[in-house]
Amino acid sequence: MPSYTVTVATGSQWFAGTDDYVYLSLEGTAGCSERHLLDKPFYNDFERGAVDSYDVTVEEDLGEIQLIKIEKRKYWYQDDWYLKYITVKTPVGDYLEFPCYRWITDEKEIVLRDGRAKLPRDDKTQILKQHRRKELETRQKMYRWKEWHPGFPLSIDAHSHSDLPRDIQFDNEKGIDFILNYSKAMENLYVNRFMHMFQSSWSDFADFERIFVRISNTISEYVMQHWKEDFMFGYQFLNGCNPVLIRRCTEIPKKLPVTMDMVECSLERNLTLEEEVKQGNIFIVDYELLDGVDANKTDPCTIQYLAAPICLLYKNLENKIVPIAIQLGQKPGPDNPIFLPSDATYDWLLAKIWVRSSDFHIHQTVTHLLRTHLVSEVFSIAMFRQLPAVHPLFKLLVPHMRFTIAINTKAREQLICECGLFDKANATGGGGHVQMVQKAMKDLTYSSLCFPEEIKAKGMDSKEDIPYYYYRDDGIKVWEAIKNFAEDVIHIYYESDEVVCEDVELQAFVKDIYVYGMRGVKASGFPKMIRTREKLAEYLTVIIFTTSAQHAAVNFGQYDWCSWIPNAPPTMRCPPPTEKGTVTIEQIVDSLPDRGRSCWHLGAVWALSQFQDNELFLGMYPDEHFVEKPVKEAMAKFRKNLDEIVNAITERNKNKKLPYYYLSPDRIPNSVAV
Repeated sequence: MPSYTVTVATGSQWFAGTDDYVYLSLEGTAGCSERHLLDKPFYNDFERGAVDSYDVTVEEDLGEIQLIKIEKRKYWYQDDWYLKYITVKTPVGDYLEFPCYRWITDEKEIVLRDGRAKLPRDDKTQILKQHRRKELETRQKMYRWKEWHPGFPLSIDAHSHSDLPRDIQFDNEKGIDFILNYSKAMENLYVNRFMHMFQSSWSDFADFERIFVRISNTISEYVMQHWKEDFMFGYQFLNGCNPVLIRRCTEIPKKLPVTMDMVECSLERNLTLEEEVKQGNIFIVDYELLDGVDANKTDPCTIQYLAAPICLLYKNLENKIVPIAIQLGQKPGPDNPIFLPSDATYDWLLAKIWVRSSDFHIHQTVTHLLRTHLVSEVFSIAMFRQLPAVHPLFKLLVPHMRFTIAINTKAREQLICECGLFDKANATGGGGHVQMVQKAMKDLTYSSLCFPEEIKAKGMDSKEDIPYYYYRDDGIKVWEAIKNFAEDVIHIYYESDEVVCEDVELQAFVKDIYVYGMRGVKASGFPKMIRTREKLAEYLTVIIFTTSAQHAAVNFGQYDWCSWIPNAPPTMRCPPPTEKGTVTIEQIVDSLPDRGRSCWHLGAVWALSQFQDNELFLGMYPDEHFVEKPVKEAMAKFRKNLDEIVNAITERNKNKKLPYYYLSPDRIPNSVAV
């Protein structure tokens, strides 16, 4: 009688094994096997990290194996099991791989197809078509869209982390408990003795070192030493943790009535301001989005303030970007002066602090939350709803969706919810952050997520004109590596543009993102349909780059650039100055966050800057969803290209006082998971 050798691999996560009854049956083109008992209580099979083999004997040859059914029946208590994969050796010696990489919970059963990726058009038999359809129907019931706030991209319909499907939950929920992690961070940073001292001001700038000096590192310490200097202020617009706002100024806006007399002493080329603009030496950062946003009112004992500044910058003869004018409000007038480097020292310093505080708010809520976390969640939900596990694009994208829905759900549960941790230390807490996302949605366009296109649209693409923009340089390299990889995979499965057009599951995925993520807004520029392989490659690059590189660029530098509180104040306790010549050091210190808010802020940026345990970085795909040799060769080529980028960045950073490494592929996690 024919015999099949079945090998079953259990995951290595904690509690991945099971003591339940486990049954297997095989379904082939010539018939089905009986239900075989593989494991029962106290057999000690299917333990964590185990690989177990069994011989399954059948009456007659089953033909080509199409499906494997695994059933788990409870013995005593709930005993979830993480099944990595199953391999089958047929009677004629062929090996078939059946990837799973899923949890089997309760008394559930799952049906697996072999690991070869298939488009809908490739399935010829009714049984495979039915399996494909049933998987999506089941997933669409589990992964439901829900509006968290009006105008937001839709998110997952789940109130808490424990409500999520088991497959997308964190392995250890305690590891991503924000309250626990922030408190632990403050304890590790030796600042927990200050954390309840709200309303208690620091004495002076040096006093901030009491919560800083024990945890100094190369960049954060350099920031502490140089934060007052104009070059450091300008440098952060290029290579800090929010390097996405600066743009070349083509015309001085009317709402910023800067004159030549004001800035003449800052210009170094013997040109007028108008001539400097024409030559491309003037840059601008406008925080207009903050205008009209309500400041945090959750603490009646502390009034908090926001501003919406406009900052004009200049590329000097050393090719450094430095500020030359700052207006702290959007409407010009006598009570909204334009601050200049030639003003009194404290006037100019406080104006820069206000810009840094505004930059922090835009970074946290728009650059980080909206444009990486919420957008990545849209990609993730749409993928689970519209792409079955056998689809090549599911196999390509699923590593880049790891834990994204889970981290966002936990954030809505503890961090950015009403009365959440975000309210404790941030001036945009208490609802201001919600207003900001709603306003920022109009600028969330498809082209703005295409990295090279967005850099060019801002006039920041010339390496010759702007030589020290490492965020741009490294980002372009990583974008191209991802795009080349996406193209390689696409050409394996889509032999023509017609095949792209005919892929109904791909088109449903794209439509879900447009309708639910972008709320069907035509002006977003998100495609409703993909018609060519070239456009598909770009679309997949947008998804992978956003979920990996873009998030890394704006997340993991938070401790480096924001731990020195005066350089990134999360709140301001005095209103912006309305006249010049009155600012004192005491006024600046009283404006900065109190001791309690400073410590919460420090705990937050520390916790957010840490990699996950067992982090998987860009190009690392330990779960073998793909089994075909051409795709594995494409992955190897991708990793080689990424290694070359790592080496180039490492070489450039040698001996730099301010190394830029946030877009080094060995520091880019595959997905948004923190």
